[in-house]
Amino acid sequence: MIDYLTRFSEVSFDVSGDDDYIVIFSNILLKLKHGTKAGHKIFRRQSSSMLETTYGNFRLISYQSKIDYTYHLALVFGRVKNGEDVLVRVHSSCITGDIFNSLKCDCGEQLGSALEKISAIGKGVIVYLFQEGRGINIVNKIQAYGLQRKGFDTVEANELLGFPSEMRDYHAVKDILEDLGIKSVAIMTNNPDKINKITDLGVIISKMVPLEIKPGEYNRKYLATKKKKMKHNLFHV
Repeated sequence: MIDYLTRFSEVSFDVSGDDDYIVIFSNILLKLKHGTKAGHKIFRRQSSSMLETTYGNFRLISYQSKIDYTYHLALVFGRVKNGEDVLVRVHSSCITGDIFNSLKCDCGEQLGSALEKISAIGKGVIVYLFQEGRGINIVNKIQAYGLQRKGFDTVEANELLGFPSEMRDYHAVKDILEDLGIKSVAIMTNNPDKINKITDLGVIISKMVPLEIKPGEYNRKYLATKKKKMKHNLFHV
Protein backbone atom coordinates (compact mmCIF):
# COMPACT_ATOMS: atom_id res chain seq x y z
CA MET A 1 0.00 0.00 0.00
CA ILE A 2 2.84 2.39 0.86
CA ASP A 3 4.55 1.66 -2.49
CA TYR A 4 1.33 2.27 -4.38
CA LEU A 5 0.47 5.55 -2.63
CA THR A 6 4.03 6.84 -2.89
CA ARG A 7 3.88 6.66 -6.69
CA PHE A 8 0.95 9.09 -6.62
CA SER A 9 1.93 11.11 -3.56
CA GLU A 10 2.94 14.39 -5.22
CA VAL A 11 0.32 14.30 -7.98
CA SER A 12 -2.74 13.27 -5.98
CA PHE A 13 -2.06 14.16 -2.36
CA ASP A 14 0.17 17.27 -2.33
CA VAL A 15 2.84 15.68 -0.14
CA SER A 16 6.55 15.23 -0.77
CA GLY A 17 7.48 11.95 -2.40
CA ASP A 18 11.08 12.33 -1.20
CA ASP A 19 10.32 11.75 2.49
CA ASP A 20 10.62 8.49 4.35
CA TYR A 21 7.97 5.94 3.34
CA ILE A 22 6.28 6.02 6.74
CA VAL A 23 6.18 9.84 6.72
CA ILE A 24 4.64 9.85 3.23
CA PHE A 25 2.09 7.25 4.26
CA SER A 26 1.16 9.16 7.42
CA ASN A 27 0.80 12.44 5.54
CA ILE A 28 -1.40 10.81 2.91
CA LEU A 29 -3.65 9.31 5.59
CA LEU A 30 -3.96 12.72 7.23
CA LYS A 31 -4.84 14.29 3.88
CA LEU A 32 -7.52 11.65 3.30
CA LYS A 33 -8.90 12.07 6.79
CA HIS A 34 -9.09 15.85 6.65
CA GLY A 35 -10.33 15.82 3.08
CA THR A 36 -13.15 13.45 3.97
CA LYS A 37 -14.25 15.66 6.84
CA ALA A 38 -13.94 18.91 4.94
CA GLY A 39 -14.94 18.19 1.39
CA HIS A 40 -16.89 14.96 1.05
CA LYS A 41 -20.37 14.05 2.13
CA ILE A 42 -20.60 10.66 3.76
CA PHE A 43 -24.39 10.49 4.00
CA ARG A 44 -26.42 10.86 0.83
CA ARG A 45 -30.15 11.00 0.17
CA GLN A 46 -31.59 7.64 -0.82
CA SER A 47 -35.38 7.88 -0.85
CA SER A 48 -38.26 10.15 0.11
CA SER A 49 -42.02 10.17 0.43
CA MET A 50 -44.80 12.15 2.05
CA LEU A 51 -45.83 10.86 5.47
CA GLU A 52 -49.19 11.83 6.96
CA THR A 53 -49.04 12.01 10.78
CA THR A 54 -51.20 13.24 13.64
CA TYR A 55 -48.96 16.33 13.66
CA GLY A 56 -49.43 17.08 9.97
CA ASN A 57 -47.94 16.01 6.65
CA PHE A 58 -44.16 15.63 6.65
CA ARG A 59 -41.72 14.62 3.96
CA LEU A 60 -39.80 11.56 5.15
CA ILE A 61 -36.28 11.29 3.70
CA SER A 62 -33.73 8.52 4.21
CA TYR A 63 -29.96 9.04 4.20
CA GLN A 64 -27.33 6.31 4.01
CA SER A 65 -23.59 6.26 4.64
CA LYS A 66 -21.36 5.54 1.65
CA ILE A 67 -18.88 3.88 4.01
CA ASP A 68 -20.73 1.48 6.30
CA TYR A 69 -24.31 1.72 4.95
CA THR A 70 -25.76 2.93 8.24
CA TYR A 71 -28.84 5.08 7.77
CA HIS A 72 -30.73 7.94 9.37
CA LEU A 73 -33.94 9.87 8.63
CA ALA A 74 -35.17 13.41 8.25
CA LEU A 75 -38.78 14.50 8.76
CA VAL A 76 -39.29 17.80 6.98
CA PHE A 77 -42.26 20.10 7.43
CA GLY A 78 -42.84 23.07 5.16
CA ARG A 79 -40.27 24.85 3.02
CA VAL A 80 -36.81 24.81 4.63
CA LYS A 81 -34.46 25.29 1.66
CA ASN A 82 -32.26 28.40 2.09
CA GLY A 83 -33.87 28.81 5.50
CA GLU A 84 -32.25 30.55 8.44
CA ASP A 85 -33.06 29.81 12.10
CA VAL A 86 -34.97 26.70 10.99
CA LEU A 87 -36.46 24.86 13.96
CA VAL A 88 -34.58 21.54 14.18
CA ARG A 89 -34.64 18.64 16.59
CA VAL A 90 -31.69 16.23 16.38
CA HIS A 91 -33.22 13.15 18.00
CA SER A 92 -31.39 9.91 18.71
CA SER A 93 -33.55 6.82 18.46
CA CYS A 94 -35.15 5.47 21.63
CA ILE A 95 -37.17 2.36 20.87
CA THR A 96 -38.47 2.12 24.42
CA GLY A 97 -39.55 5.76 24.60
CA ASP A 98 -40.42 6.62 20.99
CA ILE A 99 -42.34 3.41 20.22
CA PHE A 100 -43.31 1.75 23.51
CA ASN A 101 -44.02 4.97 25.46
CA SER A 102 -41.62 4.11 28.28
CA LEU A 103 -41.97 6.19 31.43
CA LYS A 104 -38.27 5.68 32.29
CA CYS A 105 -37.10 8.54 30.05
CA ASP A 106 -38.34 11.73 28.39
CA CYS A 107 -37.38 10.76 24.82
CA GLY A 108 -40.79 9.95 23.38
CA GLU A 109 -42.36 13.04 24.91
CA GLN A 110 -39.52 15.20 23.58
CA LEU A 111 -40.04 13.82 20.08
CA GLY A 112 -43.78 14.43 20.24
CA SER A 113 -43.29 17.95 21.59
CA ALA A 114 -40.77 18.74 18.83
CA LEU A 115 -43.15 17.52 16.11
CA GLU A 116 -45.93 19.60 17.63
CA LYS A 117 -43.79 22.76 17.76
CA ILE A 118 -42.65 22.32 14.15
CA SER A 119 -46.20 21.78 12.96
CA ALA A 120 -47.42 24.83 14.89
CA ILE A 121 -44.99 27.24 13.22
CA GLY A 122 -45.29 25.56 9.82
CA LYS A 123 -41.62 24.80 9.19
CA GLY A 124 -38.90 22.61 10.66
CA VAL A 125 -36.96 19.36 10.63
CA ILE A 126 -36.54 16.28 12.81
CA VAL A 127 -33.16 14.64 12.17
CA TYR A 128 -33.70 11.11 13.46
CA LEU A 129 -30.42 9.31 14.18
CA PHE A 130 -30.35 5.57 14.73
CA GLN A 131 -28.01 5.38 17.72
CA GLU A 132 -29.88 3.68 20.51
CA GLY A 133 -29.01 4.17 24.17
CA ARG A 134 -26.65 7.08 23.50
CA GLY A 135 -24.82 4.85 21.06
CA ILE A 136 -24.54 1.55 22.98
CA ASN A 137 -27.33 -0.25 21.00
CA ILE A 138 -30.60 -1.75 22.20
CA VAL A 139 -29.10 -5.02 23.54
CA ASN A 140 -26.77 -3.19 25.90
CA LYS A 141 -29.42 -0.60 26.71
CA ILE A 142 -31.72 -3.31 28.04
CA GLN A 143 -28.83 -4.60 30.15
CA ALA A 144 -28.36 -1.07 31.45
CA TYR A 145 -32.07 -0.96 32.35
CA GLY A 146 -31.53 -4.05 34.48
CA LEU A 147 -28.68 -2.36 36.33
CA GLN A 148 -30.81 0.75 36.85
CA ARG A 149 -33.42 -1.38 38.59
CA LYS A 150 -30.69 -2.35 41.05
CA GLY A 151 -30.12 1.31 41.92
CA PHE A 152 -27.51 2.51 39.46
CA ASP A 153 -28.15 5.66 37.43
CA THR A 154 -27.87 5.77 33.63
CA VAL A 155 -24.24 6.92 33.62
CA GLU A 156 -23.16 4.31 36.19
CA ALA A 157 -25.01 1.55 34.32
CA ASN A 158 -23.26 2.35 31.05
CA GLU A 159 -19.87 2.47 32.75
CA LEU A 160 -20.46 -0.86 34.50
CA LEU A 161 -21.07 -2.36 31.05
CA GLY A 162 -17.76 -0.94 29.83
CA PHE A 163 -19.13 2.04 27.90
CA PRO A 164 -18.70 5.78 28.37
CA SER A 165 -21.82 7.71 29.33
CA GLU A 166 -22.01 9.28 25.85
CA MET A 167 -21.15 7.60 22.55
CA ARG A 168 -23.39 9.44 20.08
CA ASP A 169 -21.97 10.72 16.82
CA TYR A 170 -23.46 13.68 14.93
CA HIS A 171 -21.49 13.74 11.66
CA ALA A 172 -24.61 12.80 9.66
CA VAL A 173 -26.36 15.97 10.86
CA LYS A 174 -24.15 18.26 8.79
CA ASP A 175 -24.65 16.24 5.60
CA ILE A 176 -28.42 16.10 6.09
CA LEU A 177 -28.82 19.81 6.82
CA GLU A 178 -26.63 20.72 3.84
CA ASP A 179 -28.66 18.44 1.58
CA LEU A 180 -31.83 20.20 2.76
CA GLY A 181 -30.25 23.58 2.05
CA ILE A 182 -30.57 24.86 5.62
CA LYS A 183 -28.28 27.79 6.43
CA SER A 184 -28.75 27.99 10.21
CA VAL A 185 -30.83 26.25 12.86
CA ALA A 186 -32.68 26.96 16.06
CA ILE A 187 -32.01 23.67 17.79
CA MET A 188 -34.47 22.10 20.20
CA THR A 189 -32.42 20.57 23.00
CA ASN A 190 -31.47 20.91 26.65
CA ASN A 191 -28.03 19.40 26.05
CA PRO A 192 -25.05 21.81 25.72
CA ASP A 193 -22.74 18.96 24.68
CA LYS A 194 -24.93 18.24 21.66
CA ILE A 195 -24.76 21.89 20.65
CA ASN A 196 -20.96 21.94 21.00
CA LYS A 197 -20.46 18.77 18.95
CA ILE A 198 -22.79 19.86 16.15
CA THR A 199 -21.26 23.34 16.08
CA ASP A 200 -17.78 21.78 15.82
CA LEU A 201 -18.93 20.12 12.58
CA GLY A 202 -19.62 23.51 11.03
CA VAL A 203 -23.39 23.70 11.52
CA ILE A 204 -24.50 27.24 12.37
CA ILE A 205 -26.71 27.17 15.46
CA SER A 206 -28.42 30.53 15.93
CA LYS A 207 -30.14 29.69 19.21
CA MET A 208 -31.16 26.92 21.60
CA VAL A 209 -34.85 26.23 22.09
CA PRO A 210 -35.55 24.43 25.41
CA LEU A 211 -37.40 21.12 25.20
CA GLU A 212 -37.91 20.21 28.83
CA ILE A 213 -40.47 17.60 29.85
CA LYS A 214 -42.08 17.66 33.28
CA PRO A 215 -40.59 14.83 35.38
CA GLY A 216 -42.73 11.91 36.48
CA GLU A 217 -42.50 9.13 39.03
CA TYR A 218 -40.35 6.83 36.90
CA ASN A 219 -38.02 9.29 35.14
CA ARG A 220 -37.24 11.81 37.88
CA LYS A 221 -33.91 10.14 38.76
CA TYR A 222 -33.04 9.80 35.06
CA LEU A 223 -33.61 13.52 34.50
CA ALA A 224 -31.73 14.44 37.66
CA THR A 225 -28.75 12.44 36.37
CA LYS A 226 -28.93 14.30 33.06
CA LYS A 227 -28.82 17.59 34.95
CA LYS A 228 -26.13 16.70 37.48
CA LYS A 229 -23.75 14.50 35.50
CA MET A 230 -24.39 15.50 31.88
CA LYS A 231 -25.02 19.22 32.48
CA HIS A 232 -28.38 19.39 30.72
CA ASN A 233 -30.28 22.63 31.20
CA LEU A 234 -33.20 21.33 33.26
CA PHE A 235 -35.16 23.37 35.78
CA HIS A 236 -37.93 21.06 37.02
CA VAL A 237 -35.64 18.53 38.76
